[in-house]
Amino acid sequence: MNPDSDPDFDYRGYDPIEPRGTDWRARIKKLIAPVIAVALFAGKWLFLVAKFSTIFIAVAAYALIWGWKFAIGVVVLILIHETGHFIEAEREGLHPKLPVFIPFLGAYVQYTRGNPWQTARVAIAGPILGGAAAFGCYLIGKSDGSNLMFALAYFGFFLNLFNLVPFGIFDGGAVWRSARFLRLGGGQAKALFVYALYFGTALMLVLGMVASHVTQHRL
Repeated sequence: MNPDSDPDFDYRGYDPIEPRGTDWRARIKKLIAPVIAVALFAGKWLFLVAKFSTIFIAVAAYALIWGWKFAIGVVVLILIHETGHFIEAEREGLHPKLPVFIPFLGAYVQYTRGNPWQTARVAIAGPILGGAAAFGCYLIGKSDGSNLMFALAYFGFFLNLFNLVPFGIFDGGAVWRSARFLRLGGGQAKALFVYALYFGTALMLVLGMVASHVTQHRL
C-alpha cells in the first residue's frame, strides 16, 4: 500500500525499508570482541601467576641456605605477616594489592595512602598476625617436640620484632610516624592506643623468642 494515497495513514508507526550496505565496522567488532575478552582474561591470570611465582622463587632461594622444609616455613610466615597488612588495608578501604616477595629482603603489600590512624593500624597488623603464626609454630613444636617448628617459631618472633624497629621503611617506622602525627594533630587518645599496641606487641614477641629458643650444643 502506498501511504501517499491514503490521507488517513498514520505515519507515526511507519518505518520505510531502506537499502543498506554491509556494516563492516559492526562485523569487525563482533569478530574482535571475543579475542579482546580472551586476551584480557589471559593477561589477568598471567599477572596473578607472575605475582605468585615470586613465592616459589623465594622458597627456592631460602632452600639454598636452610633446606626446603625450613624455607617453606619461612615463606609461609612471611606470607602470613603480609596477609595481616593486606586484611587490615582491605578493611580500611585502602585497596591493597597481593603480596610480592623479594628473596632475602622479605615481601611487601602495596596499598593506597591512608590517614595516620589507618596507616598505624595497617602497619601493626603485620607483626600481630605474624606473631600469632609464630606462636602457632611454637605450640606445634611444644606438642610434638619438633626442633624445626621451634626454629620456625623463633624465626617468626624475631622477624616480626625486627619489623617493629621504629625508623625507616620498617613497620615500626610507619607506626611511630603515624603516632607522632596523631599526637601533634590533636589525636592524643589514638596516639596512646597506638603506642600501647606497639609496645604490647613488641613485648609478646620478645617473650616468644625467649620461650622458643633452643640451646645449641656444639662440639
